Amino acid sequence: MTIAIVGAGLGGLALARVLHVHGIEAVVYEREASREARGQGGMLDIHSGQRALREAGLIDEFFAIARGEGQDMRLLEPDGTLLLQEDTPDDAPMLRPEVDRADLRDLLLDALPEGTVRWGHAYESAEDGVLRFAGGGSAGYDLLVGADGANSRVRALLTDARPAHLGQNAVEIGIPDIDRTHPDLAAMVGRGNYWVLGDGKSLAAQRNGDGRVRIGLSFYNTGEDWFATAGIPFDDPAATRARLIDLFAGWDTRFTALIAACDDLVQPRSLTTLPIGLTWPSRPDVTLLGDAAHLMPPVGEGANMALLDGALLALALAAHPGDHAAAIEEYEREMFERTGAAARMSAKMQELLMSPDASRRLLEFFQPG
Repeated sequence: MTIAIVGAGLGGLALARVLHVHGIEAVVYEREASREARGQGGMLDIHSGQRALREAGLIDEFFAIARGEGQDMRLLEPDGTLLLQEDTPDDAPMLRPEVDRADLRDLLLDALPEGTVRWGHAYESAEDGVLRFAGGGSAGYDLLVGADGANSRVRALLTDARPAHLGQNAVEIGIPDIDRTHPDLAAMVGRGNYWVLGDGKSLAAQRNGDGRVRIGLSFYNTGEDWFATAGIPFDDPAATRARLIDLFAGWDTRFTALIAACDDLVQPRSLTTLPIGLTWPSRPDVTLLGDAAHLMPPVGEGANMALLDGALLALALAAHPGDHAAAIEEYEREMFERTGAAARMSAKMQELLMSPDASRRLLEFFQPG
């Protein structure tokens, strides 16, 4: 059986790796020109996804690159009130360690045979067992797996569902080498996650493994056209920082100091989700995994679900040699149930974050009773 995987994200690579462990080879087609073609984002909280790394035979290597101290949490209100500080003991179990997405992706890429990933192959269409690429070229397949993310093009082979706006818009900024350049801010943020919520906004600062602090500024209950009306001049980084500071007027000056210290890398994000509980009639020749199948609010489940999708699809294919229709049905049945529950939980957390008293409700979530 020829297995074609579209997308070299975490889910597609986990699928290819676990298949390889079981003696089944696949080809991953990725539109990016190389693994270094673009940045991979920040840190990930890997918890349930650890099972996928065990199935991939990479759990020890994962723990070697994961940061247990990334589990630290600080939660504050806009006026600077500290609501929660959790510092992880050095001997604490690695239940939810943070790992740099790029490092985790490299771990999976390096564990695949040379040539498994075909870079520079952008999916254009698929029909009758033939995969066609933008700019020419084609490849045959018996099973096509869409692991091509939130804006999946493979998804259209199975469902008309499309992502809808979540009511949240975000701006990603960051401070490089923070321990050297801004040691006072580094001490304030700490080793892990730093959250400030209130006034329909949030500031989330996250320590990355390379010394950069990645900062996400979120604006809740905002529409798809919010960036067009918010007056943020994204073509001028200095003016962008000034406008973002204006949008956080009234917040403690320590928080706006984080914005002022950021470099010129600015990325706006308009957040979307797929319908909760999305399913489709099973087909023996195509399926989906990760965000292509179940795009959720960004509250810590997406990467874990994608890793599990890839590993469990591979295990189903290995358990049903020669009967990929049965394997796909088994995989999708479990995936729909598991990710539907995760999506419902993520939606509840998103509702909490968008509430007027988000900081207090989040404190109750972390410290029930």
